[in-house]
Parts: sequence; C-alpha cells; structure tokens
Amino acid sequence: MSNKKVLPFVKWAGGKRQLLDRISERMPKKFNKYYEPFVGGGAVLFMLQPEYAVINDINAALINAYKTIEKEPKCFIECIKEFDLKIIEGSKDYYYLLREHYNDKLMKEEFDTELAALFVFINKHCFNGLYRVNGKGLFNVPYNNSKKESIDVQSIINTSDYLKKITILQGDFESACEGTQEGDFVFFDSPYAPLNPTSFESYTKEGFDVESHERLAKLFDKLTQKGCYCMLTNHNTDFINRLYGNKGYTIDVVNVKRMINSDASKRTGEEVIICNY
Repeated sequence: MSNKKVLPFVKWAGGKRQLLDRISERMPKKFNKYYEPFVGGGAVLFMLQPEYAVINDINAALINAYKTIEKEPKCFIECIKEFDLKIIEGSKDYYYLLREHYNDKLMKEEFDTELAALFVFINKHCFNGLYRVNGKGLFNVPYNNSKKESIDVQSIINTSDYLKKITILQGDFESACEGTQEGDFVFFDSPYAPLNPTSFESYTKEGFDVESHERLAKLFDKLTQKGCYCMLTNHNTDFINRLYGNKGYTIDVVNVKRMINSDASKRTGEEVIICNY
C-alpha cells in the first residue's frame, strides 16, 4: 500500500468511484495477489494500491494509456499539456480535429504516446466522459465544451511510479485470471448487463453478450473452487441474480446514481455486490 496521491486518469462508464466505501468494507481482510480483469478507470485499484497486482482490460487504447503512463510519463504529460493549451484557442473545432486524428491512429493501430495522450484528452473533453465507438470501432462522442486541464500532473507521476510495480495485461478477462492461486483476490467490475433483457449493448466494439456473462459466471465459480476470494459488481437484474443466486454467494443490493443516463428520471438504480466469502 502507498500513501501517494493516485487518482483515476480517465472517467469510465460504470466506474466504481461512488461505491468505493461499500466495496472497501466488503473486501477480504487479507489476500495475496490482487487481480482486476476489467480495470476500466481503476478507481478500486488506485484506492487499494496493492503491492502485488495484475490488471487487464480488453480495450487496447485504454491499456495503451496505462502502459504509456507507466513507461513514458514525462512525454505523456508534455503531449497532453500541448493539447490543453490549444483547446483554449480552438475549442469545438480543435476537439473534433483531434477526435478525427485519434480515430485515424486507432484504425492504423498506432498505440503510442500520442494516442495515449489523445485518449485521455478526449475522455476529459467529451460528453459525460463516455467511451463509445460505432460499428467501425470509431470514437464518436461529441464535445462537452470544457476547457479544463486534462490531468493532475503530480497524480500522473505518482500513478507511473505505482504502475511500474504491477503487471498490466490487455485481452480477455478469462486469460487475465490464468495465474490466480488460492488466497488471491479477484475484483470483477464486469460490463453491465442491460436493465432491459432484450437489449444487450456495450461501450466497446468487442461487445459483452449473454454468453460472455455466462462465461464470467462460470469463471467466478471456478475461482471459488480454487480458493480465490472473488467480488463482482453489476446491475441488480433477474439475469445477474439467476447467474449467481443459489450458490451460497453473498449478494448485497446497493443504491447508486447513474449520472451517465441522459434521462434524469433514470439516474438512480440498484446494483449488486456479489462475494464468494
């Protein structure tokens, strides 16, 4: 554990900042290695800052940002500061110019420092910090009219120092858990199951369908049998309760705010925190 200030450097759909207290109080008192197969913005990771950790996400641009901040923090900071200076002058037009440049680099799979800086800059200047791509995999969220700085420089430096100590993977959630052993703690901030069971959508072009949720539930069972401590969060839906109910797991229902919903009447809801211990 570190006492250095480390904050999530991106806002992420389904991020767990508002649930940190309730997650923290339900965590196992002791565990060996920490695994987070759907790291997203890393709110739980950066709260805990475990000494031994493996983080993963399927989003290649997101993981490129983590790895860049780990390896090239100064270049990353310089690049994003340049973007921040120019947004003050160019505003809306400059945002869309950079969004087009980001998508061009994404299609060419140019996972470099500039792409990482673009990724974070666009996240901080797009509507609701929502990472959404179209059918072609192109980022298409509009400008949020913000001209604020994209990063806390000292936090990025501290984040870089911390990330150097842990393992960063990019790929499938199941592969990320291959090294788990008895006594390890696995936190699944899994993609949300839809509130409407007839519509499965995702924030990534890879998608996370019914079969993916079923495969995740089987992995949760498998890790339980292995002796790992597992915690999973998701919407409180019949589908999720069917997958994890009647297995002896603790399923706690908690109230949440869903600020990402454009309909104000749908900005409150329920989530479940599921633990196997």
